[in-house]
Amino acid sequence: MAQRQTTDPRVRTEGAREIAPDLVVIPDQGVRLVPNIGVIGGTRAVLVVDTGLGPDSAEEVLAYAAARAGDRRLYLTTTHFHPEHAFGARVFADRAVYLANRAQTADLAAKGPGYLEMFRGLGDHVARHLSGVDLTAPDVVYEESAELDLGGRVVRLRAVGRAHSRGDQVVEVPDAGVVFTGDLVEAGQFPIFPWFPPHDTDVSGPGWIAALRRLAAEEPRTVVPGHGAVGGPDLLADAEGCLRLLRDETWARRDAGVPEERTAAEVAGVLTARYPDWSEPEWIEKGVGCLYAEYPAA
Repeated sequence: MAQRQTTDPRVRTEGAREIAPDLVVIPDQGVRLVPNIGVIGGTRAVLVVDTGLGPDSAEEVLAYAAARAGDRRLYLTTTHFHPEHAFGARVFADRAVYLANRAQTADLAAKGPGYLEMFRGLGDHVARHLSGVDLTAPDVVYEESAELDLGGRVVRLRAVGRAHSRGDQVVEVPDAGVVFTGDLVEAGQFPIFPWFPPHDTDVSGPGWIAALRRLAAEEPRTVVPGHGAVGGPDLLADAEGCLRLLRDETWARRDAGVPEERTAAEVAGVLTARYPDWSEPEWIEKGVGCLYAEYPAA
């Protein structure tokens, strides 16, 4: 898993900013295990995208969203089941309708308890926020896509297939040209590969690349990554380019019979030279392991 957490991974709403009319991003403020969170409004309802890591962050997000919503109805969705994105959902249970795709719902049921224990081992800061977590299934489960009419604004929820996880979901706001990608994009850092055999092997490098290509073809104007600064479509291109380089360099060495451990070291050198300012290089080795397993048979 990731390195131990030394800073408090609590969502802070003070830095929230409106990136389009009635569409707010609560930024991660550069803190690991804090996601970018969305609050998307229409005339009748408000949708929250992701909860933060556990009840403390979720309570702050809910209070902020409820204040913005006023008498409008509240909805919640999560981009995938990982703890910093979904493990505060119980806080919303009596206030919002929670929607997610079927694959994500299955991920939460099958792997949520294991991820809860794994993340608790990342340090006292994380364990404290995960105290009292009650894993909460969505109220509404859709298959591949769903549209949510907030009143004068329709938001599209779409499962993308196996990529960063089995149940990744993007949230599109077509009238504003905005897409929330979850961890399909992490701006300014190497892609997070949750490759933990035999417990979790659902991440897919080729699937991830394909998902990013489909998103780029839709030409969003604004991309809200799971972590890192909000940007434009270049964020999709950067993430795809990194993943393609990781795949190509890994498979070329696999073709040549290079052992996985040596490949991981060599590929890490290639990627960190190409992206010298990016953080989280420890995920490169996990990516190599995943792509070794996904190497196409002759």
